[in-house]
Amino acid sequence: MVSFANAKINIGLQVLRRREDGYHDLETVFYPLRVYDVLEVVAASETRFIPSGLPIPGDGNDNLCLKAYELLRQAHKLPPVHIYLHKSIPIGAGLGGGSADAAFLLKLINQQFALGLSEPELIAYARRLGADCAFFIRNRPVFATGIGDVFQDVALDLSSYHLVLVKPDIHVATAEAYATVMPNPVGGQLQAAIARPVAAWRDAVVNDFEAGIFKKYPEIAHVKALLYEQGALFAAMSGSGSSVYGLFNEQVELSGLDPGYKVFYINN
Repeated sequence: MVSFANAKINIGLQVLRRREDGYHDLETVFYPLRVYDVLEVVAASETRFIPSGLPIPGDGNDNLCLKAYELLRQAHKLPPVHIYLHKSIPIGAGLGGGSADAAFLLKLINQQFALGLSEPELIAYARRLGADCAFFIRNRPVFATGIGDVFQDVALDLSSYHLVLVKPDIHVATAEAYATVMPNPVGGQLQAAIARPVAAWRDAVVNDFEAGIFKKYPEIAHVKALLYEQGALFAAMSGSGSSVYGLFNEQVELSGLDPGYKVFYINN
């Protein structure tokens, strides 16, 4: 059985405060993005995680997909499996690919082994795996608060726009990004801002990570500026970076980008 795990972008991201547990309270909008990893689960004599595609840093035995499988195995006595993951979502890009893979694996195993888990039960498992994993269970636009795991549906449809995603050859680790950000406890602006037309977002929708990350990696700031130069209505870094997306009224073919960048043209 095969599943396609999609990425997400953040539309705005306000970091409000650091919590005693080490996480941060934030406000953001998660929006599904049509860039996919591919998952397959096959019965086997022993459990293994088998990646392909983009290289995944770190120890494969510590992959979030294995942790997701182990959560369900402990509760439901699952048989051993091989977990195949073909990685296409850029890593260290603020696109939530690892979280998506884990959440979609929960849904895939629930379906493949007929566990009968409800959506709230899957969300509860996903919350145990990571701050934004739970978003990918329902996988529709939400206004997210808490540590990125408390959701409120938001009426946001970007299907009439052409989205271009640019991933420079830079990996930004989440811990590195949080080390550069200055929390601002005054939140509450984002919901009102995204209710405005997309063309009005430029001065109203803010990602608090941009200031620190752009200072450390001017190349990412250059990508955002280039998107605006080539006609984007709105451009922003997604999450903690390093990818930058732009929303356009018309289909575009960007020029002036480094040939080593990954560029995705998503025409809804």
